[in-house]
Amino acid sequence: MIYVTSDLHGLELEKLKALLKKAYFGDSDWLFVLGDVIDRQNDGGVEILKWLLAQPNAELILGNHEAMLLSCGFVFEEITEKSIIEFDKRKMELLSNYMLNGGDVTLKALRDLRKKDPETLESILEYLKEAPLYETVSAGDRDFLLCHSGIDNFSPDKKLSDYTADEFIWAWPELTDRYFDDVITVFGHTPTMSYGDGFKGKILKTDTWIDIDVGVPYGNTPALLRLDDLEEIYL
Repeated sequence: MIYVTSDLHGLELEKLKALLKKAYFGDSDWLFVLGDVIDRQNDGGVEILKWLLAQPNAELILGNHEAMLLSCGFVFEEITEKSIIEFDKRKMELLSNYMLNGGDVTLKALRDLRKKDPETLESILEYLKEAPLYETVSAGDRDFLLCHSGIDNFSPDKKLSDYTADEFIWAWPELTDRYFDDVITVFGHTPTMSYGDGFKGKILKTDTWIDIDVGVPYGNTPALLRLDDLEEIYL
């Protein structure tokens, strides 16, 4: 079975494990996390990142929050006279933007990790750098495209490799938007409650795409979507 979730945003690791247990997730199953594990609450998702490093049957797809963290990678570099001189307006804006988007808790947890276990910090940063922008999978006689946000500037004739990273991690689809007719696009990023109160805390399905961002940092329970039969599992 193939499961997907997204936008956990600092969810406690034990709650993710409880959700997987409820779905009877096993060694022969596969989990895709469609970005934005980090930021906004608790430890900023660092424990989940550490857990993902050790999982042979789970994969993180890059989200805009992971991309923002990577753009601030300079904060983990050794402080030298040169690095201080090079800390310019651009870096200040990147860091400020990331902090305003909930990155403060993640940076704190990663700084603590750097003191205790610098090798794991390096492994996390490398893991995020290698995270793909999308994956294509088949399950239950259906084909799926998995990405973080849907696709900006979508055209059915455009190759996936021709889209920019931003077009996979910053899109904000309208409810009337359509993607591929023969492939279901699954993504998060846009909380489903943005489409109306009736969708609050629920996975939203259209005939060409599925939004699985149920708004975890806004107090809603995390969810899994099983691609094989499109079953929704909530904690």
